[in-house]
Amino acid sequence: MTQLLAEPAAALVYLLVAFTLVFIWPTLRLKLQTGTNAIVLPGGDTADAIVGRWFKATMAGLLTMAALAAFAPAPWNNPGTLPLPWPEVRLIAAWLILAGALAVVAVAQAQMGSSWRIGIDPKATALREHGLFGRSRNPIFLGMRAMLVGLFLIMPNALSLAFLLLGEVLIQIQVRFEEMHLERLHEDEYRSYRSRVPRWL
Repeated sequence: MTQLLAEPAAALVYLLVAFTLVFIWPTLRLKLQTGTNAIVLPGGDTADAIVGRWFKATMAGLLTMAALAAFAPAPWNNPGTLPLPWPEVRLIAAWLILAGALAVVAVAQAQMGSSWRIGIDPKATALREHGLFGRSRNPIFLGMRAMLVGLFLIMPNALSLAFLLLGEVLIQIQVRFEEMHLERLHEDEYRSYRSRVPRWL
């Protein structure tokens, strides 16, 4: 069982399933239900456009890393291995984190309903304050942070650590862009929400 959990192919399958459930399916569902394109990543050289491009590069990099780990010969399959202790406990913890993170993201996206976007939509969307959003202002990004931790624990190497750190920086920046946008849109309603609900937990 532990050997199966340690297989890089399992991490690759997880990423493919997660990307489908987290990005492809909600985007397609919103388009079919409302005609709205959920992908609103800006172009140009603005700060949020640059962050959006780095997000896409990070996701492509994660998939490439997992594919290399699963199918490429050494040394390309595990660059800069980091010898973390307690491998069996670590793997079980990693998969529990990954399963929980995917569940949180999927539920939070369902609770966003028609407000779901990838990027910052200049058009007004409803402020979501209930469900998971009543516990955390950013449950989707919280789940994504947990996913990066789980993937690092499964494949502890220099590349997965770099993606973990890069993803953390990008998420922290993007969250603040979105919070400023929501405050401009919803003003006192958002400020009241922000005072009641923490950014993370």
